Amino acid sequence: MTEEANPVTCHEFQAQLPEMIGSGESLAAHAHLLHCALCRTLLADLETIAEAARLIFPIVEPPDNLWKQIESAIKKEKAAIEPDEGKE
Repeated sequence: MTEEANPVTCHEFQAQLPEMIGSGESLAAHAHLLHCALCRTLLADLETIAEAARLIFPIVEPPDNLWKQIESAIKKEKAAIEPDEGKE
């Protein structure tokens, strides 16, 4: 049997595409792509765009102490706000 039991339309597939890409799952064997040249082309174009974006904006690892800095800033902000809460 080469047909999907529950065929997905192009519209349905494309609506699910961002979530599927975001999950990191391989889409190469997705049943819809096996039968739809339009969606295969769309996916190839999106992959090309994503690769170009990675070249333009490479992933930079944050400094090791970033979360500590964020936590410290939140604590300072909270401490600055809390004394004003009881003055109403």
